[in-house]
Amino acid sequence: MFVVHDNELATLVPKPLFDETNLVDYLKFNSKILKTDFITYDHLNAEDIMVVYVPLVNINNFIFERFGSFEYKHSSTITLNRVLTLEKNSKLAKMYINIEPSHFEIIVVENNHLKFYNRFEYITKEDFIYYLLFTAEQLQLNPEEFSLVLMGAINDTDDRYKIAYKYVRNISLISNDAMLYSKNMSSKHFTLLNSL
Repeated sequence: MFVVHDNELATLVPKPLFDETNLVDYLKFNSKILKTDFITYDHLNAEDIMVVYVPLVNINNFIFERFGSFEYKHSSTITLNRVLTLEKNSKLAKMYINIEPSHFEIIVVENNHLKFYNRFEYITKEDFIYYLLFTAEQLQLNPEEFSLVLMGAINDTDDRYKIAYKYVRNISLISNDAMLYSKNMSSKHFTLLNSL
């Protein structure tokens, strides 16, 4: 059995700077954590990066009591591992956005490496485009040049797609070939389908 924790209580730490005794320190500056929170980490397969996060222990305990032992990971680990695998031979900058109803993740890869990852809460399409364009500006990515790949809870008739299309020249929805399993399924559940 496998459990995926999808919450904002996570951060990335380069492996050379990672020390298992400092897990609280990695999270306390960008997440509200409690003294009683259990903190753990995953390793990204394609990079020397650790994903430090708070799994929901009450969920883990419930599942353990009902079904026995199981494995778990943070959703960002699964998404990042899949995107990095897809881009392992790419040199050009590409931005992936994994969209959920109330948040989205921006992943930027360039020269076979992760350049940027962050999770943003949003309400409106204007919030969405603001974070997208602000990230591009901070990373000095020209909206006329970089490729933008949208995945998750979005399609080409969605307002978020339309506003992104207005500002970014090279935009696409993730192809079914990028799905690790269930190639005939929508990318709406990209992280879930790639966790199998």
